[in-house]
Amino acid sequence: MMGAPNEVRVAPDVMIRLVRAMFARAGCSETEAACIAERLTGANLRGHDSHGVIRVPRYLEWAESGRQKIGQTVETVMENDVMAILDGNYGFGQTIGEQTVDIGLKKVKQHGLALTALRNSGHLGRIGDWAERAAEAGVASLHMVNVRGSLLVAPFGARERRMGTSPFCIGIPVEGQDPVVHDFATSTVAEGKALVALRGGKALPEGALIDADGALTSDPWPLYGDVPEGKAPMPYEGPGALTAFGGHKGSGLNFMMEMMAGALTGSGCAGGPGEPERRRFCNGMLSIYIDTEKFDGQDSMAEEIKSYIAFVKSARTADGHSEVLVPGENERRVMAERQAAGLPLAAAAWSDILGSARNLGFTEAELNALTAA
Repeated sequence: MMGAPNEVRVAPDVMIRLVRAMFARAGCSETEAACIAERLTGANLRGHDSHGVIRVPRYLEWAESGRQKIGQTVETVMENDVMAILDGNYGFGQTIGEQTVDIGLKKVKQHGLALTALRNSGHLGRIGDWAERAAEAGVASLHMVNVRGSLLVAPFGARERRMGTSPFCIGIPVEGQDPVVHDFATSTVAEGKALVALRGGKALPEGALIDADGALTSDPWPLYGDVPEGKAPMPYEGPGALTAFGGHKGSGLNFMMEMMAGALTGSGCAGGPGEPERRRFCNGMLSIYIDTEKFDGQDSMAEEIKSYIAFVKSARTADGHSEVLVPGENERRVMAERQAAGLPLAAAAWSDILGSARNLGFTEAELNALTAA
């Protein structure tokens, strides 16, 4: 199970078994616990460690405090033939997101175009999951996400937090091969990547954060501050902020995610002026679905996509690069490697997960059985 120094390697099936047992012990149904475990582990498998199992201790703390609720289903606020406004009731995003996408897919298959507006969801995890689920049904999709109550990112030109990480994702199905999926936070890095770095994982790029004095840094400490022993790191305790990617362009895109996923859905934006307390955390997500089967020439669409992929990859590489990659390609390679070699976790992150299991009452014998290869 040991990997590089200060790293452990955990087989994906072992991780799923452990996390599923933990959330079942916390009160989730077997179905919900399995969904959470499989989606968190799936994020690690694809190299998105920021949205993977490192979040287990935090999720459990949120469930215990009532910030995120077990066993919820989406509630329909309003719907017609092509759209639905939905309330997630602060349920786990791994299940709430799946329910939301399935409603959108049912509508898009009937009418060719559909929209869902989700408010008050628990953390939706890796948004690429939802684009991939749509693509499996032959549906192209766009997903705009905000994080109410999550003041993590400084707008361009500022040193104070006013924004969340506000992800954007688009997925395109390709007949006969894997879909093209592009999923990214509009901050320079996702908060979870800062958490990974804080717990001894991959270092952050320079300029990913700004400290209270306005200096750019790669140190995650300004986001979290000093973390008390036995507590999960919380990104609201530090004096600094994440930065938006791409300067004013990324900052502007982040702002528009707040408009579309926060204001338009009714979920609410990250924050507001003069508020004495941070708003209650939740995700809002505005999703648009397009049934590619309803378009004339679907076969030609697939051929055009494949042709363009080949065209892009044929470009001469820049210094320091061995090849040109298209969206989703790196994730598939990482998945193949990690399915064979296991999930790399910083030793501190693995210790945090096991500590959370012990807090749930798991004995050492039970943990040994759950983590046995």
